[in-house]
Amino acid sequence: MDKVKIELEYLIKTSPNILFNCLTTPSGLSEWFADDVNLKNDYFTFFWDGSEETAKYINVKKGNSVRFQWEEDEEDGNDYYFEMAIKIDDLTKEVALIITDFAEEDEVDETKLLWDNNISKLKQAIGG
Repeated sequence: MDKVKIELEYLIKTSPNILFNCLTTPSGLSEWFADDVNLKNDYFTFFWDGSEETAKYINVKKGNSVRFQWEEDEEDGNDYYFEMAIKIDDLTKEVALIITDFAEEDEVDETKLLWDNNISKLKQAIGG
């Protein structure tokens, strides 16, 4: 089944450097995205409640964005990914986190809710 692209935007009250660290390091990601995170050879393994998923670190723009591809999508030859990008408003200097993800059509609402919950945890972790 084809997946649909989802784009979400969240305002985060923190510095771009702190936010970037939370998006790109195992310790940062384990604060809000998963229970634990390991990194080995550009592959991040995420652990949640006894289950695990692996994603390849496929693109990073220093201080700006990071893109991952789940191992399952990589093996299937799909171009699906999830990306977390930092956007700074030129006028207000507000920091926003832009999430791009893909989900099957019947899982879009569930995926959005999952991101909402994760971003809530992120904000708690960094005080933003």
